[in-house]
Amino acid sequence: MNASTLVGEVVGCEAFKGFGPLLFPAPLHREERRLALDHMEALFPRHRNICVSETLRVLNFMLRLSKHGVQYFYDIYSEKEKRRTSSKAHTGLFFFRGVRGAPFALITPGCGEYVATLHEGLPCAVELIRPGYNAFTLQYRPGGLAEICEDLAAAISFIFSHAEEFGVAAEGYALWGSSAGADAAAYLASYGPRAFGGDDLPRPCALVMQYSSHSNHTRREPPTFACTGGSDRALSLTMKKRIDVLASYGIDAEFHEYPQVENGFGLGTGTEAEGWLQDAVVFWKRHLPPAVRRLLRRKPAVRLLNRLS
Repeated sequence: MNASTLVGEVVGCEAFKGFGPLLFPAPLHREERRLALDHMEALFPRHRNICVSETLRVLNFMLRLSKHGVQYFYDIYSEKEKRRTSSKAHTGLFFFRGVRGAPFALITPGCGEYVATLHEGLPCAVELIRPGYNAFTLQYRPGGLAEICEDLAAAISFIFSHAEEFGVAAEGYALWGSSAGADAAAYLASYGPRAFGGDDLPRPCALVMQYSSHSNHTRREPPTFACTGGSDRALSLTMKKRIDVLASYGIDAEFHEYPQVENGFGLGTGTEAEGWLQDAVVFWKRHLPPAVRRLLRRKPAVRLLNRLS
């Protein structure tokens, strides 16, 4: 695929059967399906810095995985659950493998009213597997925060119940999220999956949040890395205030603000925010057990990805 590939061609691609329509905000109208990928920013009105090279890196990586028979999309709900609640049919998990036995990141993209999977989810997942981490991206039901939290709880439960199959370590996992996805990740980090209909499971060892107005907190929060653009001053102040409160409790917490950047920036490529993901990885890594850090020194098993670089 290239910059001239049409959105409709991606949605209908045989390799993406079963999840192609989930890659873009739905429903797609006929005119939107005729957009080339280098004009797809029109589909993400609440986001900025849409980068076609990142989109193509993800799509072509998934095409290679499909060509080699690698499964990377999974349903988190049973057919019975989807029949009972039809909107659950529009959910799932993308999984990109890093080093077997390494911890995983579960990424919940923004913005709630639609899911920015191709901007805030999958590009981050691709970058996380480069140093060897395992990375999941949640495709949740657009809408209210309660549904996002329920889907995230179901996703965590699904990963833990299939941890051996995925080859991921349960110890040391991290929740990552942007905007509404960060709000949901923070709630799950505070109260655990069971509080939102999932299994009774450990909370994450770290939380990574992008541009979130979430202010709820407990005295038992995980170490938290937060970053935001400076264009929304009220959001920045809310985010920093929460981080300062966590730090006052003795919790490791970092806040990064990029004054010249608008929120919704994704990886922030080409902006002042570029490199935030690498900073977040360093933050996460210092909270991992020594044995896990040693494991991550191995050469990541991502040859298919490295061929695209």
